[in-house]
Amino acid sequence: MGHGIAQVSAMTGHEVVLRDLDEELVSKGIDAIRVNLEGGVERDKVTREEMTSTLDRIASKTDLQSAIEGADLVVEAVPEKLSLKKNVLSESEKFLDEEAVLATNTSSLSVTELASALERPGQFVGLHFFNPVHIMALVEVIIAERTTDKTHTLVLDYVASLEKTPVTVRDSPGFASSRLGVALGVEAIRMVEKGVASPQDIDTAMELGYNHPMGPLELTDVVGLDVRLDILEYLREELGERFKPPQLLKRKVRAGKTGKKSGEGFYVWEDGDRVAMSDEWSIQ
Repeated sequence: MGHGIAQVSAMTGHEVVLRDLDEELVSKGIDAIRVNLEGGVERDKVTREEMTSTLDRIASKTDLQSAIEGADLVVEAVPEKLSLKKNVLSESEKFLDEEAVLATNTSSLSVTELASALERPGQFVGLHFFNPVHIMALVEVIIAERTTDKTHTLVLDYVASLEKTPVTVRDSPGFASSRLGVALGVEAIRMVEKGVASPQDIDTAMELGYNHPMGPLELTDVVGLDVRLDILEYLREELGERFKPPQLLKRKVRAGKTGKKSGEGFYVWEDGDRVAMSDEWSIQ
């Protein structure tokens, strides 16, 4: 998600620093941005000049302090692990100017709980971008208990500058989008588990019957089955058994079938394209 946020920020005129733990990881992020932009050029969505200027606005660093000193806004986008995010956020806050805003890109974790690790929780907010960031128009803005109105206004202006639409949600488990999206996804997985219909037919039903751009099982593959499992386990703890993860999901994650990134989830993926269903499926 980090490289996608960096891309859309740079495309809309912001000066950006993309930071990761080592040079290899940072280079992968820059390469992913370049691939996205080249695809846009091929489809006449982006000009060659826009591609060049976007890349020129993105610096890459591995040192945290030099990466974020002087920044107006820092968006953390590390994996969905509460302790990891707390550590990264508290370390980042040490190097920020007093007026700077710190944000977390999370799809389910409590923003208020993350804020407890900070000295200035009023200048902290959740920014839930959607994947792929350069295509999806929505950003969910999550307001924690101590987020100030000034911080809220600043991030709303930032999202608007990206030419995306913000929705504001009070901090609650799963917020709005993840809670509803995961509820749909988990029911689709249960339907496959019970033999109601194939993944492809379930997805087609939602795409054609409800005008969803992508079916819930293909979306689970794109998001990552392991990510969906983590979210479900968190929501089950917070909201109850209706979010209990299906055994089918657990088995696939244990087998390393985590979706598009591993090459297999509910579908088989090759070079980023869906090519087949993962398992043979038929109504008996």
